[in-house]
Amino acid sequence: MSDTPLIQPAAVGEGVYEEGREGYGHIKSYVRRAGRMSSAQENYYAEMMPKIGVVYAPQPIDLAAVYGRNAPKILEIGTGMGETTAKIADANRDNDYLGVEVHVPGVGALCKQIAERDLSNLRICQHDAVEVVRDMLPEASLDGVHVFFPDPWHKARHNKRRLIQSPFVALLASRLKPGGYFHCATDWEEYAHQMLEVLSAEPTLVNSADGFAPRPEYRPLTKFENRGIRLGHGVWDVIFRKK
Repeated sequence: MSDTPLIQPAAVGEGVYEEGREGYGHIKSYVRRAGRMSSAQENYYAEMMPKIGVVYAPQPIDLAAVYGRNAPKILEIGTGMGETTAKIADANRDNDYLGVEVHVPGVGALCKQIAERDLSNLRICQHDAVEVVRDMLPEASLDGVHVFFPDPWHKARHNKRRLIQSPFVALLASRLKPGGYFHCATDWEEYAHQMLEVLSAEPTLVNSADGFAPRPEYRPLTKFENRGIRLGHGVWDVIFRKK
């Protein structure tokens, strides 16, 4: 692997996103769960990240230079184990995708998908999403944002850790081009209503539907989602556009 570290810390006290724990600058929407990669994931991680990894640095990046072309740029926050992210990138090769994920096994799994599908339009940044958006992505640089099935932090005392909060939505909206879209999806109904409320309150965004939106074709059903549908569980999509 390259000697360059894949994760570098943000400058302490720089660009506070909202009041959070001392020394962090904002309340993290995740915890770093312990997890082991399979040998295949380790191998693909070691092989692919020097090629397709975008290293965090507290300075703006030129997305066209990262991908070597001018094409629509879509940010996906929280790629999980990467299956959905890879399917979307595979089916839409005219778009470029930047996946942001902190958990190493998920990054390894997505590296495997990128290699097997030969995806030249997908990159990974293994770092905190708030810092990536705040520090690295220029204003009006994105054509779309995906936030699919973020951790619902369902206990009331943990709701403050939810990713979809007004300050972060405002930050993301500033990175969207006019007409760009902001797509959230969740299987937690209470969180879905919070997403709808928070995005509706952002003055630069407008709802693309009357309330919740139908699932667009570009978002494939996950195995978990298919199982939930069979059990009668709901899934809610919220899609807004930049004015």
